[in-house]
Amino acid sequence: MVNNNEETTLLLNEEENPGLCAKLYNLIKVKDDLKHSYAEESSVSVPHDAGFWTKLWAFVGPALFISVGYLDPGNFATDVQGGSQFGYSLLWVLLLSNVIAMTLQLITAKVALVTRKDLAALCRDEYPRFVNLTLWVFAELAIIATDLAEVLGTAIGLQILFNIPLLIGVLVTALDTFIFLLVQKFGIRKLELFVLFLLGSIGICFVIEFFMIFPSFTDVMLGFVPTVNEQSVYAAIGILGATVMPHNFYLHSALIQTRDYHHSEKGLQQAFKYNIIDTSIALNFAFVVNASILIISGAAFFTRGIIVNELQDADQLLGNLLGSKLASITFGVSLLCSGQSSTLTGTMAGQIVMEGFLSLRIVPWARRLITRLMAIVPAVVVIVVMGPGQTYQLLILSQVILSFALPVAIVPLTQFSASKTIMGPFTNHIVVTVFTTFIVLFIIALNVWAVVGMIQSMAADGWRGIVAAAFLFGPASVILAVVLLWVVFRWKPKPRVGRFYLSLNDSEDVEKFYIQK
Repeated sequence: MVNNNEETTLLLNEEENPGLCAKLYNLIKVKDDLKHSYAEESSVSVPHDAGFWTKLWAFVGPALFISVGYLDPGNFATDVQGGSQFGYSLLWVLLLSNVIAMTLQLITAKVALVTRKDLAALCRDEYPRFVNLTLWVFAELAIIATDLAEVLGTAIGLQILFNIPLLIGVLVTALDTFIFLLVQKFGIRKLELFVLFLLGSIGICFVIEFFMIFPSFTDVMLGFVPTVNEQSVYAAIGILGATVMPHNFYLHSALIQTRDYHHSEKGLQQAFKYNIIDTSIALNFAFVVNASILIISGAAFFTRGIIVNELQDADQLLGNLLGSKLASITFGVSLLCSGQSSTLTGTMAGQIVMEGFLSLRIVPWARRLITRLMAIVPAVVVIVVMGPGQTYQLLILSQVILSFALPVAIVPLTQFSASKTIMGPFTNHIVVTVFTTFIVLFIIALNVWAVVGMIQSMAADGWRGIVAAAFLFGPASVILAVVLLWVVFRWKPKPRVGRFYLSLNDSEDVEKFYIQK
């Protein structure tokens, strides 16, 4: 036993003390009482003595759900609009967005692996109640905004494929709650395969359309050269702002817990390595699909001087311009798959946020129905009162709400990953912390710009618009600013009492159990 002012280190040889080691391992598993139903009921075993490919297959999966967030109908809308207005010139923005997203998701994975908690549960551990309640409210608003985009995307997909009126399509989306519940019963691995099927369908659809249009390779490559002008800067901000989704951080950090990895220092390093591969494959796939959407839009519309502001218009114009119904069908199928895959991840994120922040669990179908109804109501009101043509503006509003809620996820994430108390030997290097802080400030600045732009556009409608903007963003802005300032300047990590950190010391072949005071 070694004691100092900061920690107590108990050195045990597993061969000499097998019983005590086993009890400590069990205690560590029992102490982790905040795991969610996905982790508890569907843990995926990781064979510790298997080869590289077997272990990789065991770890692959969580990032598939995350990639869905980068392929939701909101991204479809920004990609189609950007491509039709500026051709391929914004491809570099998609690439930059992918780098930023991958950096933040990998930090999320590391924090989750080391703490063995999802981001929402970690916030509940570290922050006082008023902060947690505020963060929870904004996280729920982000999930509802995400679900709103999914409702509209699914409804538009149904309209394209089956000529179902948009209002009926929106109401039909309430039924996909039961699809999720049906698939969920088969466990996390089957759920991952179902999402993989939906993502694969999206990819195949755009491969077909890509080869139908077959754009100039040289022109496409020039799109990765950073260029921006006064007109395209707003489209670039829209793409960047719509790429990083708040609910993805809560979801990713929870789904990682479904892997039964070894909680030694060596095991954590190995788990992080495989999560890097998993995240890289999934997010690069999402990048390729988003780039394909923008390229197809640029080749089909920009070259003909057509600006597209509605996803329904994109479908009709693609079919007419390419002279094939197949183009229209594949676009509709991809949009429908995007809406359904996003529905699954939105539901899971909602459960994780509620359980993590509030330690409150409700049955999945009730949780799903509540979130879906809160998304359906505004969609129905807009369609009935303002007409189906205004659904695009509703999509844009959903992206602005997501932008508004983004800091509640990425600010705590950055702080936790830089805390020696929380992360121990896995604390981010100062260079990584500085880079991550720059990314966070950059994203927040872009999103503030987007929100200000929304307020200005509302104020242009006169005093009614000013009152509406003040009602929507005034109190929320003040509350969010106060809470984030407290998190940044007043938060101090809580001492770890009774939390065990395992690390494998290869030179002495012993297990170290750290009990921080």
